[in-house]
Amino acid sequence: VQLQASGGGLVQPGGSLRLSCAVSGSTRNFKSMSWYRQAPGQEREWVARIYGGGTTDYGDSVKGRFTISRDLARNTLYLQMNSLKPEDTAVYFCTAVRGITSFWGQGTLVTVSS
Repeated sequence: VQLQASGGGLVQPGGSLRLSCAVSGSTRNFKSMSWYRQAPGQEREWVARIYGGGTTDYGDSVKGRFTISRDLARNTLYLQMNSLKPEDTAVYFCTAVRGITSFWGQGTLVTVSS
């Protein structure tokens, strides 16, 4: 299984970005898929999760601003990020869990700055 994240970039505070995570193979067999982020000098932080049945969950710092979704036909995971703040600046990673195995993609950098 390979995961390829994309969509990062430079955005002004208050702006929006949509991250994508393309998955090799079907996303239907995953127990859950998530986004994590890691800011410079900080520990990795969980951002959002979508379970196999479609239920979603969010970290407190992004609740109400970010939306996780997936397109089963395209085998792609998304993270819509609105009302971005400078503290959202980080490398964002997508992950997937199948059984007891976690798969991680490479990160995509999001920079929120004026």
